[in-house]
Amino acid sequence: MSFSCIRLSKICFLLSVIVCALLLLLLPKFQTSWRFGNYLQPRPLVVFNDSSKSDTPLQQVESSSVDRLDDEANNIMPLVKEELLQEWSNYIIDTGRASLKASGNRNEKPSKPVHDVMRDDREPVEISAIEKLELKDIFIAVKTTRKYHKTRLNLLFQTWISQAKGETFIFTDWEDQELRLRAGDHVINTNCSAVHTRQALCCKMSVEYDKFLESGRKWFCHVDDDNYVNLKNLLRLLSAFSHSQDVYVGRPSLDHPIEAADDVRNDGSTTTKFWFATGGAGFCISRGLALKMSPWASLGSFISTAERIRLPDDCTIGYIIEGLLEVKLLHSPLFHSHLENLQQLRGETVLRQVTLSYGGPENKHNVVSLAEVFSVQQDPTRFKSLHCLLYPNTAWCPTPMVK
Repeated sequence: MSFSCIRLSKICFLLSVIVCALLLLLLPKFQTSWRFGNYLQPRPLVVFNDSSKSDTPLQQVESSSVDRLDDEANNIMPLVKEELLQEWSNYIIDTGRASLKASGNRNEKPSKPVHDVMRDDREPVEISAIEKLELKDIFIAVKTTRKYHKTRLNLLFQTWISQAKGETFIFTDWEDQELRLRAGDHVINTNCSAVHTRQALCCKMSVEYDKFLESGRKWFCHVDDDNYVNLKNLLRLLSAFSHSQDVYVGRPSLDHPIEAADDVRNDGSTTTKFWFATGGAGFCISRGLALKMSPWASLGSFISTAERIRLPDDCTIGYIIEGLLEVKLLHSPLFHSHLENLQQLRGETVLRQVTLSYGGPENKHNVVSLAEVFSVQQDPTRFKSLHCLLYPNTAWCPTPMVK
């Protein structure tokens, strides 16, 4: 009896092996063949030309007829229209450093008075933009600290913030009831230290980044409390891109990339070189790119990333974007910090910039040259004069003389 049971179990085992073998042989017949050609492909990128190979401002690669993907995390570059290329023809795109360089002499004096220029060209020329962009689509973060609430911030509220109250968010380190009454929930107390250290700066930037993602807006632009933002020019610049592209635009403070220790490189190297846009001049990041930064920047990760490379906030932004995501910084000449010789910007050239700044007490003469509207004694930063040229109907601006 025992022998027959053992024999039966062996027979059953052999039958099960045969059945499994037959199933494995028949399985490929039931599988669906892969069809690579049916998948949506992203539109081809607009290639920024290398100046060593071509003098053409922009070179466009051939596109395929595919459906547009609406997912904002996708990196899609729509085709640039001919009108846009013509509008930006006075810029040279240099991918050796991925930079936007303005042609022409910045020191060139205007051929007519600034008031005459603004009378003719007060409204920026309409361009055929890649996407329709409104000011409400931009999240402008202003980094400040307690001691500048009544000085620097007052000047900004009096000038450009008055034109962008709904788009501007103040990131500070102290709960100021007077400031809260003025700006409401657009004042964010980061609870970061007021000391000007790497850790405190990165703490504020971390909060800025998270608040931007919460906002759902298309563009994140960071500026300091000593920057004037020309809103019309900012809107024109960002309209030349799609917010779903990987766009990081600003001005480096150095003439070379910096190097940081890096233990997360896939190629086995221990350091990485990258460009970064200085926070003192301001910079902008598209939402598509900001979403890709999330593993190293969201929910406090930004502080951890900065501590790993032991660099300040603006450097850490560059490290994440250029060093980790391998997206190149667009070097723009339209952003300016107090570290530059701002005396080189004169007349109507001043009105074409995106951000401006001014020198501190140790360098009072480092301001843009605007000889009209207010005297230097009345307006040492020149922000009030600039604002009145851009918005002459402002109540506190003097009435321009009719010529």
